[in-house]
Amino acid sequence: MARQKSYDLSESELRDLAALMQQGKALPEKYRFILFEDKREVELVWNGKNRDICTTVLPFQTLEHIDEPRTESKTQNDLFDSRGRQMRGWANKLIWGDNKLILSSLKSGALRQQIEEAGGLKLIYIDPPFDVGADFSMDIEIGGETFHKEPNLLEQIAYRDTWGRGADSFIAMIYERLILMRDLLAEDGSIYVHCDWRMNSFLRVAMAEIFGSDRFLSEIAWCYQDIGSRATNYFKRKHDSILFYSKSEYRTFNVLRGSLSKSTIERFSPYFDDNGQISYRHLLDTNPGVFSKLKGIPTDLDEIWMDKNEGAQIPDWWTDISPLKRGFDEYLNYPTQKPEALTRRIIESSTNKGDLVADFFCGSGTMPAVAEKLGRKWIATDLGK
Repeated sequence: MARQKSYDLSESELRDLAALMQQGKALPEKYRFILFEDKREVELVWNGKNRDICTTVLPFQTLEHIDEPRTESKTQNDLFDSRGRQMRGWANKLIWGDNKLILSSLKSGALRQQIEEAGGLKLIYIDPPFDVGADFSMDIEIGGETFHKEPNLLEQIAYRDTWGRGADSFIAMIYERLILMRDLLAEDGSIYVHCDWRMNSFLRVAMAEIFGSDRFLSEIAWCYQDIGSRATNYFKRKHDSILFYSKSEYRTFNVLRGSLSKSTIERFSPYFDDNGQISYRHLLDTNPGVFSKLKGIPTDLDEIWMDKNEGAQIPDWWTDISPLKRGFDEYLNYPTQKPEALTRRIIESSTNKGDLVADFFCGSGTMPAVAEKLGRKWIATDLGK
């Protein structure tokens, strides 16, 4: 005999549920966890949340080709037709439009095959507009003259849809796009999401739901120095967060190293071997007492821990990359522009040469510019022309 499941519902809640079901209306979100099996232990819920993901597939219209000889062939004639257009091989793509429609069309449209033939999308980096008070107007210098650009209609609509209801509308916007990005990523791909204190906690929970909490790898703190701004009655907020997730347990990760300080070299000088390197094995052999209080350190590791010339592995707090400001060579007077060194570190750590990377909020174009310099294939999209 089956035992009836007991639900902790009041008489009024039962009456309300019965009325909603008779009217054919959706049940409030909270009852999903009470009435139905759901293996998720934590979930971010907001006003208007739904799981309808865009499936629209639109054709892409090519506005301009910029062709250069590719190194995959010794003869240029094999790659270009008589009009100078590239005939085969991957072509990097700069796409204008709503990234939700772009992502949906890339995921399920004709270009998906090109992406797979290029080895799959290995890395996504996005820096979405997380500032509630963002101003998308800007000054542009052309030929010695300065023009003031106001947001176009599409940018105004995007701003309304993103921040019209505050955090609710931002999370609704980014949630659907993150799902599309996850589905577009290669199985061994990674994603980095740039944010600050406004949306950090919301994005962590949303990404745990979308990618899985076991796919979380790092929360990188990009720290920058105070520049003498006014005093506050709280600790000054002087770092952004970059959330690093992988799609599966398989991923590219290249260990990058930062230079050692003079004091660090002097402190560990007794433990460097003849090649100027310290491995876990060498450190344990040289002075077993160094790690005597630490548990869980494998004794069979020979990985280089520290190198006098190469340095030590870069941790998850980055203090050596300065934000851009007026006077920097790469500064384009774009309000949310990030330094090339920041993007370079992300690309070099999670991809190899020839891999395909993407930025779906590319803004000033730092990600594709750096990807081009590093020999990566790229897709970049933005709503701003």
